[in-house]
Amino acid sequence: MAQPIIRVERLTIGYGTRALLTDMSFEVQRGEVFAILGGSGSGKSTLLKHMIGLFRPLAGHIWLDGIDIAAAEGVMRLSALRRIGVAYQSGALFGSMTLAQNVRLALEEYTDLPDEAMDLIARMKLDLVGLKDFAESLPAEVSGGMQKRAAIARAMALDPAILFLDEPSAGLDPVTSAGLDQLILRLKRGLGVTFVVVTHELPSIFTIADRVIMLDRSARGIVAEGRPQDLRDRSDNPVVRQFFNRQAGALETA
Repeated sequence: MAQPIIRVERLTIGYGTRALLTDMSFEVQRGEVFAILGGSGSGKSTLLKHMIGLFRPLAGHIWLDGIDIAAAEGVMRLSALRRIGVAYQSGALFGSMTLAQNVRLALEEYTDLPDEAMDLIARMKLDLVGLKDFAESLPAEVSGGMQKRAAIARAMALDPAILFLDEPSAGLDPVTSAGLDQLILRLKRGLGVTFVVVTHELPSIFTIADRVIMLDRSARGIVAEGRPQDLRDRSDNPVVRQFFNRQAGALETA
């Protein structure tokens, strides 16, 4: 059996000495769309920040394509970080730069390619997300959905094996959100990229996710793992049922 591209082992995370989520273990298989679910305050974004190396865990390990991001230093840590791309919830594009210039940033920082090559790669990445004709536009000149697509193009600039998306559908109308879902599936099929997606949007979860984990604040960890359809139809956990069936209860709305 193929080795997982991400392996999380006995992970405890939090801030300072305060643990928010404890003793979590799960794997992400190469080439799948893996979603992290949960209500508001359940720790979804906190887990993502630890998985991309922004924070070090209180205990445990996060292996990214064979490298423990929690322990790696120097060249080894940079090697692990080169394997990932991140698109944040807000898009986080630089407003004074064109979309093409935003995509070029990672190339300028981490490669010594000539300008012509960087320009070509930036335009190719924008073409992959359907923004070929907007390369010279500023972020304020395009829609919110286009900004999210441009952020994904920037995250792909260095051809990472894993793309982390934080609430990609947040703030988008249903039609635009559905288009973004189809883009994720197209990139998965065409490029073989592994996606880790933080979301609470049920339509997106059922459309794109091969497998999910669900976090719960009260349990301080993972309360469910598996295919979203299976968790919706077969889970005996009331918190999981409430989430997948949009029922009021112990889980806060997100």
